[in-house]
Amino acid sequence: MSGMVLTDVENARQSGAIAGSADFQQVLERIDELPAMPVIAQKMLALPLNTDKGEAQLLKLIAQDPQISARVIGLSNASLFGAPGMITSISDATMRLGLVQVKSIAIGMATIAAFAKPPEGKFNSTDLWSHSIAIASVMRTIARHMPARNRPQEDRIFLAGLLHDIGYSVLNYLARDLSNRLYEKLNESKEASLLEVEQALLGASHGEIGARLAAHWGLPPEIIAVIRYHHQPDHPDAAIGQPLVRLINVAEKMLPDYAISEHVIDGITEQEWLQLGIETAEIQCIAEEVAGIAEQVQQLANAA
Repeated sequence: MSGMVLTDVENARQSGAIAGSADFQQVLERIDELPAMPVIAQKMLALPLNTDKGEAQLLKLIAQDPQISARVIGLSNASLFGAPGMITSISDATMRLGLVQVKSIAIGMATIAAFAKPPEGKFNSTDLWSHSIAIASVMRTIARHMPARNRPQEDRIFLAGLLHDIGYSVLNYLARDLSNRLYEKLNESKEASLLEVEQALLGASHGEIGARLAAHWGLPPEIIAVIRYHHQPDHPDAAIGQPLVRLINVAEKMLPDYAISEHVIDGITEQEWLQLGIETAEIQCIAEEVAGIAEQVQQLANAA
């Protein structure tokens, strides 16, 4: 971070424009005030998909929620997930997207919807959804080039992508003014890193806030690690979430600052690719596949 940005942040802190870690501690103390994990998400997480009964129960649960049904059907008609077509039912959407992906999308939707409390803050739900679906899609694209032995489970890939930034929604839900100040600072301090801005304002990161929610809800340990360390993939405690943590970190570098400003530095080292089991010869192919994702997600968001 440049000296000028450091000075700006320090001056803002001293003048009281930026809240200290006490504000963040107050947010964390209110975790118990957060909504419980939606019942529909709890039920879907527990469903096995390797039986006809499990499949039937999943489709029934989705059909009971009009918002989730509409989102799943909308995604199934998007070019992002194949040839666009006139899908009008959950069963047809499942045929196109696959059961595992439909389950992840539905759980992600149910979880995100739990924090859609009006009035919205500056981190609005449309931008966060666009960012999350884009990153999840890039993760899926990268994962297809990973060796089978390294590749995370398919349901974990999309779910991790959809939930990785849930901390922004939690902060907005519990402390909208603080959330808005973070948004403003990220859009003002273009040279500062995300973690530095958050440290100055909150004393911690949106990843930590999201991970507290994930733990509160009893989400799988690897998903908690993804949420907490997706901007710190080399942290020793990120190991339990690997290779998902590394996968999402690389995905954000391939599509930096999409829909929300996170000051992600564009540029991936050869070592980072090798840690995913991807050889140099594959990189150009991946880049070409990722190139159209942002445009496709934007079209999807505009149509929502």
